[in-house]
Amino acid sequence: MRFLSRTPVRTFVVYPLIIIAWEFVSHGGTMELNYWFLPLMLWGYLQYRLCGLYRVKYGGGGPGLETPPERLVFTGPYAYTRNPMYLGHVIFLTGLTLILESWVAALITFAIACWFHTRVLGDETKLIHRLGQPYVNYLARVKRWIPGLF
Repeated sequence: MRFLSRTPVRTFVVYPLIIIAWEFVSHGGTMELNYWFLPLMLWGYLQYRLCGLYRVKYGGGGPGLETPPERLVFTGPYAYTRNPMYLGHVIFLTGLTLILESWVAALITFAIACWFHTRVLGDETKLIHRLGQPYVNYLARVKRWIPGLF
């Protein structure tokens, strides 16, 4: 069950399967898909994956905070948003919501976005203690979610 408890497995496998099953059953065994938003899902997944590889390469540690980074990463995608990996999850789920035009997917996406925001607040506290003043300076310089906005 450890496998299913991992956030990427839930976002990229479990939630899509649950949502697709729900939509399939609730529409009597048929579904219409809006494929225009498939690139949004691909963008979200690639952002999560590539930013994770970048963070491990330049910051050390593992992909999650279970094995936190050894160094502050403030270049590449991390120069624009402090949480590009988490943002990738939300972008992927938003794409899934739009492809399926699903209220259930929208609710799950909103709940996951709120959960990530709460998680980020805890992550930031841990990273302040781990990385010190350079991380505090980074917090002041780079937005949490959307470059230049929030």
